[in-house]
Amino acid sequence: MTVRIDRRRVMLAGGGAVAVGAAATLALRPGDHGGVHSPYFLGLQSALKAAGLARPTLVIDQRRLEANIAAVKGFLPARQGLRVVVKSLPSLGLLEAVAKGVGTSRFMVFNAPMLATMAAARPDGDYLMGKPLAAAEAHAFYAAGPGRTAGFDPARQLQWLIDTPARLDQYAAIARAAGTTMRVSLEIDIGLHRGGFSDPAAFAAVLQRIAADPAVSLGGLMGYDPHLSHVKAGHGRDKALARSRALYQGFLDQVRQAQGAVFNPATLTLNTAGSPTYRLHHDSPYANDISVGSAFVKPLDFDVDTLTAHVPAAFIATPVLKALPRTDLPTAEALTPLFRLWDRNTARAVFIHGGHWLAAPVSPPGLRYSALFGRSSNQELLTGSEKVSLAPDDTVFLRPTQSEAVLLQFGDLAVWDGRAISRTWPVFPASA
Repeated sequence: MTVRIDRRRVMLAGGGAVAVGAAATLALRPGDHGGVHSPYFLGLQSALKAAGLARPTLVIDQRRLEANIAAVKGFLPARQGLRVVVKSLPSLGLLEAVAKGVGTSRFMVFNAPMLATMAAARPDGDYLMGKPLAAAEAHAFYAAGPGRTAGFDPARQLQWLIDTPARLDQYAAIARAAGTTMRVSLEIDIGLHRGGFSDPAAFAAVLQRIAADPAVSLGGLMGYDPHLSHVKAGHGRDKALARSRALYQGFLDQVRQAQGAVFNPATLTLNTAGSPTYRLHHDSPYANDISVGSAFVKPLDFDVDTLTAHVPAAFIATPVLKALPRTDLPTAEALTPLFRLWDRNTARAVFIHGGHWLAAPVSPPGLRYSALFGRSSNQELLTGSEKVSLAPDDTVFLRPTQSEAVLLQFGDLAVWDGRAISRTWPVFPASA
């Protein structure tokens, strides 16, 4: 049997297959995400230009900040004291606005320099360390003479965080050498597994050690639980929260047993939560001290379902230095049309003042970092589609992924009241 092949049909069929394949490939092309500034960012851009701010600037939206303050204040019951996290809002002006707004003088601090700054500015404050510091740093704090700050009494207003028996011994020795009593809060592991006490026997031994040493006294417990916000809402999260609460309650029961008749939870700082989880604790059976920091400005990493009542209130604003009509890759210029054909969002090149921050571009929409060109702290390249219309001296806005550390990188914070840059708030000296 002779098989005759119709070449014309084969060619047509092959061409059809190629066409189908090409159509399928084009269907996978990224969409055009470009756009222009919304009225919100146009207003902010105008305010920055009117204020003469032509450098990378960290902007705080005052109205949005106030909305976030109201969201926190209106949610937590009065019996739960709110503790403002200093490292997440590292500016006295910002901290004062938040503390006044929620009506608290409780602060969580994370190093000795910030503690010294806060004690001088707010000698009436109640301070809890948010992480256990090296004994040398605690020793340096007392050697510097904290009593020089009028009205601030570390023995009464400060709790150091203890996570191991060895650290307790170190701190007790420091207290004895300084001729003072040191209040300590015990870090407990309630599911995060980032250290702290987890073994009931070791915890009981530490309680006995504290009771027997006049150089230290028990201030309370600290159980941090940001992992709960990463568990999908529903039965899974409810189960994880119940387990976390059971662990915390177990440690508290040990304190009750150790203290006997003098046990009074109202005299202890029973701290828990953080910005991602504070809304899970409104009905906590034991917590009387809730920590919140980043939720007041809501950086990008805090776009979680537990914070839908909050709005972003912090942005990085930076000028456009160069706006080029096309994105050419060094030594690979011939490939530029192919990249552009595949992804329309690589059409235009925008070089900004500074860059390489822990942040993501948010306006104009469609801007993004170039994985091929690489990152830069000097003149970062952002690419966008033909719909992104920017010129030199225009402003690009980025949203920080976190507030701690990032807010320290731009000098004074610029406070926008919705019409103008109404004031500036100096930030703390850089520290970790």
